[in-house]
Amino acid sequence: MADKLRAQQQLEALQARFIGIGSADTTKHEWTSNMQRDSLSSFIGHPPILQYMSIGLGQPREKTRVQLLERMIQPVGPPPKVSGLFDVFCGSFANDVVAR
Repeated sequence: MADKLRAQQQLEALQARFIGIGSADTTKHEWTSNMQRDSLSSFIGHPPILQYMSIGLGQPREKTRVQLLERMIQPVGPPPKVSGLFDVFCGSFANDVVAR
């Protein structure tokens, strides 16, 4: 029993310390966004990698850095549209009522 409690406490401590770990409620979009942002921030934070990328792209290092920063806003595109329970159960009926 103590091992389960200790494991749960360690997991909670890791989740509080590292946002990218996620939880049971983390969606696929959130997780992939966190992974992309972690990668992009690592590329920006390590000057040799940034220099290597900018040479490969044939552009100044600062321009590459700005492009990577802009990609961090929505790294994997817009979030998927989530429908609520109301939409699932009353979808077409609710749309008809609102349209009138």
